[in-house]
Amino acid sequence: MDLSNAIQTQFHAALTMLERAVNACPDTLWDDATYTNRFWHIAYHALFYVHLYLQKSEETFVPWAKQRPEYQFMGSVPWPPHEPPAIDEAYSQADIREYIAVLREQIDSVIPTLDLASPSSGFYWLPFSKLELQFYNLRHLQSHTGELCERLDTAAGIAIDWVGQ
Repeated sequence: MDLSNAIQTQFHAALTMLERAVNACPDTLWDDATYTNRFWHIAYHALFYVHLYLQKSEETFVPWAKQRPEYQFMGSVPWPPHEPPAIDEAYSQADIREYIAVLREQIDSVIPTLDLASPSSGFYWLPFSKLELQFYNLRHLQSHTGELCERLDTAAGIAIDWVGQ
């Protein structure tokens, strides 16, 4: 079994679901302030961490060209003084689609180079193997994608179909 190929296929499927949710999101829901975490922010957060955890380590991570400081955080910034992130401008749907495209390329170029047998995730705060990191990464992406799909269905009556591969 080719583990790298299986992981790539599932990342592509999960990104397709997220992209469908982004494309289906009405403008009124995209930056709706009645939600603690706005639609675009959840999508960006999920993509940022896919990008980060595809890398060999935090030190090798090269941020997306349009990254804005602290936008990846939901809730408060994880270091003192633990303030909410300084977020003032929403990413557009086009921005999020662009980031998805960047990650599709990363999936195809980076995953085959990962040492999935490594006992270290490469991230000190995630004490498990590189293979388990990819499962963790997929679960995180799909959890937030599910959250956005549920929001679309509940708030706008828009259903996003499951993508298997």
